[in-house]
Amino acid sequence: MVNGNHNIITNEKLNEAMLQVNLAIKKIKIVPPEYSSLYIIAKDSYEMVTNYFKDSQYFMVHGDFVNAFGALYYAYGWIDSSVRMGLFDVGEDHTNFTLFK
Repeated sequence: MVNGNHNIITNEKLNEAMLQVNLAIKKIKIVPPEYSSLYIIAKDSYEMVTNYFKDSQYFMVHGDFVNAFGALYYAYGWIDSSVRMGLFDVGEDHTNFTLFK
């Protein structure tokens, strides 16, 4: 029998996920120099991250935990893929990000 608690997005789980994504956002440093075309792409990626994070906050306030959780993971996906492509620097954090080495 499957325990139903694994299928429920609780306020506690959502707050934990929001904290993780917020901490990840704080680690981001844009790598490409401002004069490069990659800087524009990195800035666009950062904007997507922050927009999805704001969306998650909106959904949470309105009690829509499913979409709040989904928006958080979209934000994290943008962070992780941008790190992997070299647009964002997050240091040597191999635990929370997919670093290419």
